Amino acid sequence: MEIREARADDRPAIRDVARRSLQASYTLDPKAIIGAIEEWYDENRLRNLLEDEDKVLLVAETNDQVVAFSDSFISGDTGEILWLHVDPDYRGEDIGIDLFKATKNHLASVGAANLRGRVLADNAGGNAFYENRGLVKVGEEEVDIDGTPYVENVYAEVEADRMQAVELEDGETVYVDRENEETGSIDSFYVVYTDKSAEDIYGYWCGKCDQLANAMDASGRIQCDECGNARKPTRWDAAYL
Repeated sequence: MEIREARADDRPAIRDVARRSLQASYTLDPKAIIGAIEEWYDENRLRNLLEDEDKVLLVAETNDQVVAFSDSFISGDTGEILWLHVDPDYRGEDIGIDLFKATKNHLASVGAANLRGRVLADNAGGNAFYENRGLVKVGEEEVDIDGTPYVENVYAEVEADRMQAVELEDGETVYVDRENEETGSIDSFYVVYTDKSAEDIYGYWCGKCDQLANAMDASGRIQCDECGNARKPTRWDAAYL
């Protein structure tokens, strides 16, 4: 098996692997799967992914056939795996594990000090995969697939000793993970947990004002009351979904 960066001529195989993987792994309506593939991996989208320096698209190839791929992006010093698809006919051969390791190493080689991964909540195998790789669930977000909302779990590498304890005005102590960073409109946001184990997310910490920012604007985005810094969606860009 060879793991390499995707090429333009891999586009049909990538779409086929994504379709077969979604059908096998998710309880999605067939129409939603077709719509998702058309939106995420059409010719123009894949062309843009291959040309964007902040996007990482790796494929696993066996006997000259693409059997798996990972779709990631870089934001600041964080590398985020959006999808990791393995053709159902090739599962159970550790291809997903090898592809995950290669993706993690590639992201680190281009400056990603932190790693995050996303998977729909109803994919038990996908959630277990990240947990078995040592990642911890740090939050949930809602994504829209063909007009239907789905819960997506967010996983991250978390080390308890990197947490900064902060006492709030009401006397409660929370923990700011300075290495779990998300993009804001003015400055970064950092994920805040209820305890050092990072099992339950409490909210977000504004990097601009150095204070808790759990207010919500009219669009449902987390916003800092002090400076207006707003936490942007982390999933690709406005063209996604």
